[in-house]
Amino acid sequence: MQALETFLQSPFLSQPMWLWLVFIAVVISLLTFDLGVLHKDEKEIGVTESLWLSAGYITAGVLFGAWVWWMLGAQSGIEYYTGFLIEKSLSMDNVFVIAMIFGFFAIPRQYQHRVLFWGILGVIVMRAIMIGLGAALVTQFSWVLYVFGGFLVLTGIKMLWFADKQPDIENNPVLKLLRKIMRVTPTLHGKAFFVKQPHPQTGQAVLWATPLFLALCLVEIADLIFAVDSVPAIFAITTDPFIVYTSNIFAILGLRALYFALAAMIHRFAYLKYALALVLVFIGGKIFLVNFIGKTPPALSLSVTLGLIAGGVVYSMWKTRGMPATLPTQS
Repeated sequence: MQALETFLQSPFLSQPMWLWLVFIAVVISLLTFDLGVLHKDEKEIGVTESLWLSAGYITAGVLFGAWVWWMLGAQSGIEYYTGFLIEKSLSMDNVFVIAMIFGFFAIPRQYQHRVLFWGILGVIVMRAIMIGLGAALVTQFSWVLYVFGGFLVLTGIKMLWFADKQPDIENNPVLKLLRKIMRVTPTLHGKAFFVKQPHPQTGQAVLWATPLFLALCLVEIADLIFAVDSVPAIFAITTDPFIVYTSNIFAILGLRALYFALAAMIHRFAYLKYALALVLVFIGGKIFLVNFIGKTPPALSLSVTLGLIAGGVVYSMWKTRGMPATLPTQS
């Protein structure tokens, strides 16, 4: 009993182990309920169900933030909510990219949830690795924060400059590599990522990847690319790996659930990217200004971030009123 108590109280990445175990238990419970109860059968998810599912995930994330506030104090709570808001907002661009990927491969809506669900598991692992490495670097070399800050400012400026540019999926180097090294079926095979079919030369049954698997790979790559922006952004808010990781994961869970509602109206957020670019410049700039004006209060960071994002959403909705939806289609 003493050994168990010692283990639970032992520090792991800045916080007691039991805090991490509570977080893991909550996430596993949410994903098990999602896939094992709500979506154990492949079906198309409508806008209404998407909104309800997202509301459940967002509520869980908000309640977890309240628990963090209660357990670790007001500053940790505000930092969690700031990270949660930043990650959810930055991931809005990812929704558009995912919609383009599904359109390119002509993935039916009934199979999209399967890709997104398994994508979530990949995100959980990739973010854990990236945040663990980031925390180790920041702990050993404090100047790394300035590198993060400079990267965020440059990324924000790049987003402003190339806001209208769309990804070219057909010429994506990862897709070209996958098609070169793997046997890929020309059409989907239901919900299967892999199928066994005869080899065109030998006639023996061999394993083939399906376009659904290629879509999953590109979704994971898109997540990795967006993480390069979002992880440094949250490290600029707090260097506590527990706050960084938990806010990241809860924000992504809620946004993936909301995908089916957002994908139909993503065109209404056309100008949000400009607001997100300003958020990155603001967060990165804070790091360089800390020696002149001191550390920016967490509440102020949250207020500015919320104000910029809300402004981007309102302006987007106003400018795109009456505009018909234009979802990407297959090439």
